[in-house]
Amino acid sequence: MYKGFRSRISELKYSIDNIEWQLFAASSIVLFSIVLVIVIFPEWSTEQIDLLYISATKKYGILYIIIAIALLVFLLYVAISKYGNIVLGDPSTAYSTFSWASMLFCAGIGASLVYWGATEWALYYKAPPFGLEPGSQEAILWASSYGMFHWGPIGWSFYCLPALALACSYHVKKVSSLRLSSACEPVLKSYTSKYPGRLVDLFFLLGVIATAATGLGFGTSLVSSVITELTGIKDGLALQIVIILLATSLISFSVYRGLDKGIKVLSSVNAGLALIFLMVVLILGPTKFILEMGVMSVGHVVQNFGTMLSWTDPLQNSDFVENWTVFYWAWWLAMGPFVGMFVCKISQGRTIRQLIFGMLGWGSLGCALFFIVLGNYALFMELEGNYSVVERVVTDSPSSAIAGLIALLPLGDFWLFFLAVIGLIFMATTYDSASYTLAAGATKSLARDEHPAIWHQGFWALVLGLLPISLLFIGGLRELQTASLVASFPLLGIYVMLFVSTMRMLKEIKP
Repeated sequence: MYKGFRSRISELKYSIDNIEWQLFAASSIVLFSIVLVIVIFPEWSTEQIDLLYISATKKYGILYIIIAIALLVFLLYVAISKYGNIVLGDPSTAYSTFSWASMLFCAGIGASLVYWGATEWALYYKAPPFGLEPGSQEAILWASSYGMFHWGPIGWSFYCLPALALACSYHVKKVSSLRLSSACEPVLKSYTSKYPGRLVDLFFLLGVIATAATGLGFGTSLVSSVITELTGIKDGLALQIVIILLATSLISFSVYRGLDKGIKVLSSVNAGLALIFLMVVLILGPTKFILEMGVMSVGHVVQNFGTMLSWTDPLQNSDFVENWTVFYWAWWLAMGPFVGMFVCKISQGRTIRQLIFGMLGWGSLGCALFFIVLGNYALFMELEGNYSVVERVVTDSPSSAIAGLIALLPLGDFWLFFLAVIGLIFMATTYDSASYTLAAGATKSLARDEHPAIWHQGFWALVLGLLPISLLFIGGLRELQTASLVASFPLLGIYVMLFVSTMRMLKEIKP
């Protein structure tokens, strides 16, 4: 017993000594300061957030589009080249294909996929791209397609580059640190463990916190609307705070269970539950319309992929690109290092080709299923006059519209409860991955068979709930969107470094 106690004390001392305390303190201070300012000066904070949003999208939106194009081209080249054969670390894979695909999907996608998958088309239907007439047949076709584009290979490319760079550094070059600065070592060189290397890691930590706030906010809105529809409890800040605290508790439990018994199990369960939910909606809903519209919208995306990718709207200035495409690329970019770090950790034994095609393929396919099934179910109800989805989205909220739609299914109350469970687990699987990578990013060294200290992960799991609560306190969608957009801006330069670093590392590695 005494020996066991001494062993635990020794482990705790090692974990404390292994913390990068400057990063830990700096990111914590910045976060708590932002939360305090938002809570104490809510009106001023709202004004500044709106100004930041407009400035970032209008002035610098083109940068996100250029990087998006470059990323996709580069990753496809690497995947089909000789470098695609490089094995990441030990040839034996740590996880089955299903577990690996489930974890990378659930880490990269939260309940916000359900939120937007069912209703994003409604906002395009109301204000379509390319100056089309709202509600026209052309507008409907673009509305059913654009969501899959925003949640498709481009978005997953933003996840994939950091995963590739970190995998080359961590698994192939055997660098013991899993920090983002380590992946930039070919550019930073001797400054990797000093400034500006520490700034790279600080921006990474702040980016994870901000994007976690965005996704956690969307997930909270969805679950609260479902509970309101199911029980009649008034939707509001109090209910949303309770949901965030509940999700945080689930995250903390998953963290306590560890990567294999926590995140892996929750991800596999959630992937299975999500597939069941989609099948139920497909079978009980307008099956023929969903399948026909799904096939047509996929074909439409393939046909017009280049147009959607390169459209910058310099003539009409309709704000569509800024409000949607730029926002999404910023969101994916800010989330990228955290998802990439997590995917890197679980990808031992896979080749670079499997990593790239797995992320771009499995990720895009999973997202497309939600848009095809949920989105086209909602579109059918709107077109047939059975349920005014567009009106409820605009006058109330997308999450309220989703709850109303699910309630119309046979055994609607049961499926509402089912959706609430999926939403909570989605929030947990994404943000326990976030707490894992936050802890890893603030740890000095991490061997391939090692994980960040449980208490360290638990701290970040609890902290992650603070920013979305404060942002929900002062507003809603715009404030949540702006959080990820602002956090992504300093990461633009870091992505350039990751790009250059990856090319240099690949040239050094023999396939």
